[in-house]
Amino acid sequence: MRRRTLLTGIAGAAGGLAGVGPAPAFAHERTRRILHVRPGGSLQAAVNAATGPGWTIVVHPGTYRQVVNIPADKGELTLRGASRDPRAAVVVFDRANGTPRPEGGTYGTAGSATFTSAAPGLTVRDLTLANDWLRADHPDWTGTQAVAAYVTGDRSHFENVRFLAHQDTLFADTTALDAFDRQYYRHCHIEGDVDFVFGRARAVFDSCHFRTLQREVTFTPKGMVFAPATARANPYGFLALRGRITSGAEDAAYKIARPWVPSYETTAWPSLVVRDTWIGPGIDAVTPYTNMREIYPWQTMRFREYANSGPGAVIPVPENRPRLTAAEARAHTRRTYLGDWRPCDRR
Repeated sequence: MRRRTLLTGIAGAAGGLAGVGPAPAFAHERTRRILHVRPGGSLQAAVNAATGPGWTIVVHPGTYRQVVNIPADKGELTLRGASRDPRAAVVVFDRANGTPRPEGGTYGTAGSATFTSAAPGLTVRDLTLANDWLRADHPDWTGTQAVAAYVTGDRSHFENVRFLAHQDTLFADTTALDAFDRQYYRHCHIEGDVDFVFGRARAVFDSCHFRTLQREVTFTPKGMVFAPATARANPYGFLALRGRITSGAEDAAYKIARPWVPSYETTAWPSLVVRDTWIGPGIDAVTPYTNMREIYPWQTMRFREYANSGPGAVIPVPENRPRLTAAEARAHTRRTYLGDWRPCDRR
């Protein structure tokens, strides 16, 4: 199956992961507030054992086929891979929006997530978070959203993390409709096909790689990278800067974004700025944006670009690519979006 091939390719970077012997669920270093999780152990058990702020959970190389939920009362928690290679420690599960729950009903989009966090001050580094549910295995399903990570909570920081899935890979959201929770992603790899970075968070994607996947469909666009759902009262939504957008699909198969105005928040005014980013030929340069629903045209949204380059960044039809002026661009920086929070100062 394609799922097994994908995971073998990830785990193989660590070498011999399947042969690691049994280990306890986690090991304590109480004086240093550190928990170690090894293959065969439970990440959730470690999260549950981290009482109070300042704990670090170290995830050793291996593939962890499990769901992880970090609740709001686990603030200031750090979760990091023992290796600097994010491919070495993989947290993965296979669940979709339409997957039936044992007690009845289905999981829904947010409930499909492999990794969920509502904790403020969360830091995640050097890991892979994946959802390897495949549409091809369930051709009759309509709820095909399958989230790798569902993140809420202010001051959520992800560095050198790989997010792998297909539809709705990264749900960057907020704890409440009226919350302006901040998230920061640095040197991350995020891949998928449909709306694979979406939500209403105030999120900065700094030097990240967005990778659109090949998709076996005959129509275009095959998908979109971003689908922000920013609250109207929030002056800032998604900011992608100093990154790159590449593709495994043919030229012009994908759009940069479409606006998401959820049925439960019809006043949303999606905001996206892509700046100083290399955009590959997989993005349609002529019409890089599209609508999710015709009653919310993308032209009325806060979509802007600035100083992008690459074959997907040319501007053959200027009105199709709204741009910031140099003066406006000075208001769309990491510092402006994150305010008094300095995640790069925490190492």
